[in-house]
Amino acid sequence: MIRRVLVTGGAGFIGSAVCRRLVARGYHVVCLDKLTYAGNRASLRDVAAAPNFRFVEADIADTATALRLLREERLEGIMHLAAETHVDRSIDSPAAFVETNVVGTVRLLDAALEHWRSLPSGERDAFRFHHVSTDEVFGDLPFDSGVFTETTPYAPSSPYSASKAASDHFVRAWHETYALPVVLSNCSNNYGPWHFPEKLIPLTILNALEGKKLPVYGRGENVRDWLYVEDHADALEKVLTQGRVGETYLIGGRAEATNLSVVESICDILDARQPLSGTRRRSLITFVADRPGHDRRYAIDPAKAGRELGWAPRESFATGLACTVDWYLANRDWWEPIRASTYAGERLGKVV
Repeated sequence: MIRRVLVTGGAGFIGSAVCRRLVARGYHVVCLDKLTYAGNRASLRDVAAAPNFRFVEADIADTATALRLLREERLEGIMHLAAETHVDRSIDSPAAFVETNVVGTVRLLDAALEHWRSLPSGERDAFRFHHVSTDEVFGDLPFDSGVFTETTPYAPSSPYSASKAASDHFVRAWHETYALPVVLSNCSNNYGPWHFPEKLIPLTILNALEGKKLPVYGRGENVRDWLYVEDHADALEKVLTQGRVGETYLIGGRAEATNLSVVESICDILDARQPLSGTRRRSLITFVADRPGHDRRYAIDPAKAGRELGWAPRESFATGLACTVDWYLANRDWWEPIRASTYAGERLGKVV
């Protein structure tokens, strides 16, 4: 039974949720994070002093460090979440996504394979490499029909999704070629507390809170399936510990919404919590030119995860979104330094 886990990208949004969950549930967790712009040790403050938690600042592409940690900590599983994830950034600088998401994953696979081969037979049978990916590898869907399943062909549209698709293929290749015991998961759009404020929901919350314009791509008609991050962390634990070797599991919230409706919902929640003087926040919405390769719709069928792992999301989009807004209102000490940084001045607030 896996109880000692390496979490890569553990200072990021989803990774920190996974670390907090696993530490609370008694796992020994080693968090490996390079601490790029989206990695924040403050997101781990709730577990930083826990005796069953260790943080290591390092790059997943550093095979020697990863292998040392695997051996030193006698780790029984890897949850690989470290990745460049922002589509707009991938359009501007695709090479960085290839380096982290593809090359970094291959080097981590090399470390995992060497560690796995050195284990006694019983431990070797129990070991798992869990690769966490995205539904964006499947491209997009028509507005009015279809869902992604584990057998949907890959058709990535952006440099980001192409880099994640490539990493998925390399993980499967290490399983087929070298017999490394892997499991994979592809998730829909996550949201919730601790989300770095360049993504749609946190960016909208903070801009709307401050009474700034809320630019929306196109007419805001693009549809996403939204998944509360704590529900995702629950699913990822189940994939790691119960998933069948070589299998893929799609994790979705069954909560489709247009980008415009998401922005409008946030405006309405904030108007109820902290009204702006003389105006309603929906009046701040403005439509701007769409970005290149903007997928129309994502929708996941998570039935396999339900059947095999007994997983289902607990939060509805309405309850999860309200919790998320309330968290940002109560945790200015986390997001205000990010908004005040040089990075924030260059990137945040440009477009939703």
